[in-house]
This record gives sequence, structure tokens and C-alpha cells, in this order.
Amino acid sequence: MPYHLEGRLLEVCDCRVLCPCWIGEDPDNGTCDSMQAWHIDTGSIDQTDVAGRTIAMVCHIPGNVLKGGFRVALYVDDGATDAQQQALLDVYSGKRGGPAAELAKLVGEVVSVQRVPITFTVQEGRGTLKIADVALAELEPYRGPSGAVTTLTDTIFSTVPGAPVFVGKATRYQSKNPALGHNLDMTDHNALQSTFVFDG
Repeated sequence: MPYHLEGRLLEVCDCRVLCPCWIGEDPDNGTCDSMQAWHIDTGSIDQTDVAGRTIAMVCHIPGNVLKGGFRVALYVDDGATDAQQQALLDVYSGKRGGPAAELAKLVGEVVSVQRVPITFTVQEGRGTLKIADVALAELEPYRGPSGAVTTLTDTIFSTVPGAPVFVGKATRYQSKNPALGHNLDMTDHNALQSTFVFDG
């Protein structure tokens, strides 16, 4: 098996809660300015251990998510070695096949690739994602009457059958990337977090 990755994924964007993209509908604003991150709790690519690494992208989605054409800036956390970075970029660019290649098909243009400090502390919809001085999201989950975190299951972007998608909001969402037209400073917009398993 060329790669096996397990971890936590996060999507924050300028849609209101919930982001329609997660169920394949058009974004609230006609387009979607977002950031996604995948924190790898355990995994390897060929013989390269990538546990503990995070890869993220700041993204402009021009319309319905399933039609692709994304313009993205890619970021790998600066704890990655050169070998880890190259292995992750190979997977997320689609070169290694598998489910990550299906995601890569949605990308029309990569405007930049950088290795930068990334903080990912998100668990069950709560925590922080910070990508250098480019993007920041502080997250809080919604809760039901019992206090349990509100969840979705079996969405179009769920990668683990039955795994919950934690529904929350970004109490703060900032994203600044001139190449993508991002100059966002928002409160109380969409945040969705789940788990992923990618085998390729």
C-alpha cells in the first residue's frame, strides 16, 4: 500500500452555518473562500512516517464544489522534513492515486506552496487552526439539549462511513492571500470538522 493516512480534517469558510458544499450544494455567496486542513495523527507514505504533520490549503472555490476549478495556496507545517513534505505533496497532488487524487481533481490551479508554522488543535469541533500569518480560525461547536456536540453523518465529503462531522462556527476567521483575493476578517461563520482515512 503506497500510503495510509488517518487524522482530523477541518473546513472553515465564508458561508453561513452550515456550508452547503458539504452536501454538494452551491455555496451561500455563489463562490466560497475557505481554508481546509488535514492533521495526520498516524500514517505513512511508502516508507516515510508522516504522523504529526499537517497540510493545509487556502482556497477560492468559484462555484459548486463538485465542479472543481479551485484556486489554492498549499501549506505544509514547518516541522516536516524535506522527505515528508515531498511525500505529502505527492499524495495531495494526486500523484499517488486513491481518495486524495479525487480531491486533487477539483483543483484547477495551485498559486503557491510553502512550508510554514501551522497550529492545529481542533478536536470535536473545538480549537484553533493557524497557518503562519496567513489564516486563523478559532472554533466552537454547536451543542444539543444534552450538551453533546451537534453532528452530521454520511455527507458527500465524509471519508469514514458513519464518522461524525462536528458542526460548529468560527468565532473568528481571518484569511489574507492577495493571489486568491482573500482579505477576510469574519465572525460566526461556518466551521466543520471530521476525521479521515485515506488509503492509496
